[in-house]
Amino acid sequence: MGLALLAERVGRTTLNGVAEIGYAASLFGESLYWLVMGWRRHQPVRADAVIAQMMDVGIHAIPIVAVMAGTIGIMLAIQGIYTLRTFGAETRVVAGVALSVTREFAPLITGILVAGRSGSALAARLGSMRINQELDVLKVMGISPVRFLVVPVLIAGVVMMPALTFLADLTALGMAGVYVGFDLGMSFHAYVDQTINILRVSDILHGLVKSGIFAVLITLIGVANGSSVEGGAEGVGRATTRAVVQAISAIIVVDMIFVFAMTRQ
Repeated sequence: MGLALLAERVGRTTLNGVAEIGYAASLFGESLYWLVMGWRRHQPVRADAVIAQMMDVGIHAIPIVAVMAGTIGIMLAIQGIYTLRTFGAETRVVAGVALSVTREFAPLITGILVAGRSGSALAARLGSMRINQELDVLKVMGISPVRFLVVPVLIAGVVMMPALTFLADLTALGMAGVYVGFDLGMSFHAYVDQTINILRVSDILHGLVKSGIFAVLITLIGVANGSSVEGGAEGVGRATTRAVVQAISAIIVVDMIFVFAMTRQ
C-alpha cells in the first residue's frame, strides 16, 4: 500500500512538472508571437511598459548586484592567492579570477539575485491579479494578458540581465584587482594588462549569453507560478516562494549543462 501511494505521488508530481514545462513553453511561444505580430494586429507591446520593467529589473538592481559582485571578486582573489601560494604561483591568480568571474560567477550571481528580486515580484503580482480576477477582466476586454504583462518583462530581462552581468564583470574584476594589489603588491595597471591579455571576447560572451537564457527562465517560471495561484493570500505566498526556488534551481542546472556543452567543443 505504501509503495503504491509513493508511486502515485511520484507519478502525479512528474505529470505536474511536465505540464508546467509545457505551459512555460507555450508562454514563451505566445510571447514571441505577440512580439512579432502585435504590430500587425494593432496591439503592439507597450514601450512604456518595457521601459518601466527595465528600470525595475535592471536599474534598481544595480546597487545589490554591484555589492555582491565586488564581494565575490574579493573572495575569489583571497581564495585563489591562498591556494596558489602552496605552489608558489600566486601571481597566476589573475587568470583564475578573470575566467571564473566572466564565465561563471558574474552571470550566476546576477541570475540568482534577479530571480530572488524580480522573479518573486512577478509571481506575486500575477498571483494577486489572478486572485482578484484581473486576468479574466483583461481577457473580457480583449487584451491578451501575455502581451500586456509577460512580454514587457521578458524583453526587459533579456536586455538588462546581460547589462547587469557586464556590470558584475567589471565590478568583480576591479575589486579583485584592488585586493591583488594589496596582497601581492601588483600595480592595478599591471593587473588590468594581465586581465586583458587573458580574456577573450568569447569568454565575456559566454557569460552574457547565459544571463540572457537565465532571464527567460526567471520570467517564464515566475509567470507560470503566479498564474496558477489558488487559495488566496496564502496561495500567493506559496507561489512566490516556489517561483524563487524553481528559478534558482533552473539557473544552476542550466548553467551546469551549458558549461558541460561548451567545454566539450
